[in-house]
Amino acid sequence: MARRVRVIHDLAVLRRATARYRMAGETIALVPTMGALHAGHLSLVRLARRKGDRVIVSIFVNPTQFAPHEDLATYPGTLAADVAALSELDVDLVWAPPVAVMYPPGFATRIAPEGPARPGLEDRFRPHFFGAVATVVAKLLIQCRPDVAVFGEKDYQQLKVVTQMAKDLAIPVRIVPGRTVREKDGLALSSRNAYLDAAQRAAAPILYRVLRDCAEKIKAGRKIDITLAHGRRAVDQAGFALDYFEARHAETLEPIRSVKDGPVRLLVAAKLGTTRLIDNVAV
Repeated sequence: MARRVRVIHDLAVLRRATARYRMAGETIALVPTMGALHAGHLSLVRLARRKGDRVIVSIFVNPTQFAPHEDLATYPGTLAADVAALSELDVDLVWAPPVAVMYPPGFATRIAPEGPARPGLEDRFRPHFFGAVATVVAKLLIQCRPDVAVFGEKDYQQLKVVTQMAKDLAIPVRIVPGRTVREKDGLALSSRNAYLDAAQRAAAPILYRVLRDCAEKIKAGRKIDITLAHGRRAVDQAGFALDYFEARHAETLEPIRSVKDGPVRLLVAAKLGTTRLIDNVAV
């Protein structure tokens, strides 16, 4: 029978718990989440279990990363179900801070990331987003003091922003990427998939199929610009409203014209109805 995971809401209690781990010589692996956990999140927890002696999962719906027109009010709050799922995975504790702990009265400091936060991908459509992410993740890393923090590759630009932020601020943590988990038809798992109606859900896997097809063509020697043009057209014809379909350097996220210019990552964002989907694949 799984033991119920300990849930902490108070920073002083969290610090005492992590201090005990440190005194015992144990390593800590952190998985930051906003809750509403699905199989993709749980795969990151399993990866963290292999990377540290102790596993902390943070659950915090960060209000500062939602623009006024985005879905903060409807973002699912499922703490009890999340805790039950994490108890099955032998997680040591859940850090679930209230908003007042993360952003107390008078809070006035925010991180303004550049580099992979400003290559014209997600930042072009959500200019506020990565500053909010970098700030809250830096706070979580300082609070939990992990040796390792695990982030999913599905949110690829976020992964690169967090990796660069930790490096630039000399935060002593290793950022570990976790592979994207997909449905059998290829759709990347996301909490927002629940917003798709039946017809949209049937069309959604086309995004991954086009990405994969374009990656294979580029590997086979086809020119990147021509391949991207075909990919964009295929996504558009499938009924998506395309935000971007780009080939970028896999580390810097800067534009790339040839596979000779460095490792290549294809990244896409598009809407089906009101639901915005993102995905990416390596070339």
